[in-house]
Amino acid sequence: MLELAFMQRALLAAAAIGLVCGALGFFVVLRRLAFIGVGISHSAIGGVALAVVLGWPPLGTAAVFAVAVALAIARLARSGRLSEDAVIGIFFSGSLALGVVLFSLRRGYQQDLFGYLFGNVLAITPGELALLAAAGAAVLAALAISFRPLLFLAFDEEVARAYGHPVAALETGLLVLLAVTVVIGVRLVGVILVEALLVVPAATATLWATHYRAQLALAMALGASAGVLGLAAAYAFDLAAGGTIVLVSVAGFFVSLVLRPRPG
Repeated sequence: MLELAFMQRALLAAAAIGLVCGALGFFVVLRRLAFIGVGISHSAIGGVALAVVLGWPPLGTAAVFAVAVALAIARLARSGRLSEDAVIGIFFSGSLALGVVLFSLRRGYQQDLFGYLFGNVLAITPGELALLAAAGAAVLAALAISFRPLLFLAFDEEVARAYGHPVAALETGLLVLLAVTVVIGVRLVGVILVEALLVVPAATATLWATHYRAQLALAMALGASAGVLGLAAAYAFDLAAGGTIVLVSVAGFFVSLVLRPRPG
């Protein structure tokens, strides 16, 4: 398996994306942003379809589109005119519908559509791997720089504001990081399943670790492990890579649920 160049790239991508999703997933679980993750991930298909129709780079265009959607969700939700759930639902359904309509304009669009809905990490190119590595490093650097303010925000928004942290900017920045992470995860598991990598490893980590630093480290390790083990299992048993990676992660959660230490 390791002698194949495309598998080497796929394993590196799976480990890197799992690592980044685990790190951001720590904040997604703490702030209960799973539904926003679903909304942004499904809206990315609109950006991908736009890129395919216009001949633009799919991942770069999807990243710009998803960030724009995240900023629009943040702005409308903070206006107080609609609930956050309603705003997410509008952008979720509208962007997904736009993607389906744009894909239908291309002959033989089903293959493109399925590739982005369910992922195709085995087809990742060296250029895409370099782009994913750069974007992932940028997300991790942003999280490291803003870790303390984001932690304040996750636990208590009012306390964060009292300590002088820019709450609105932090919330918007977190959504932008979420959008970028969703797009870099699309190649691995696809639009439909990418939110699972943002939630499941971090949720599993909360079953084992009580201190937040340990939770963060464990979530990153679990995300990377699920990516590598899932991809290896998919290769060994000729299964769909994206679905197998998510199933490995979900299986880890349920095993942890049974074996976790019980409070005394």
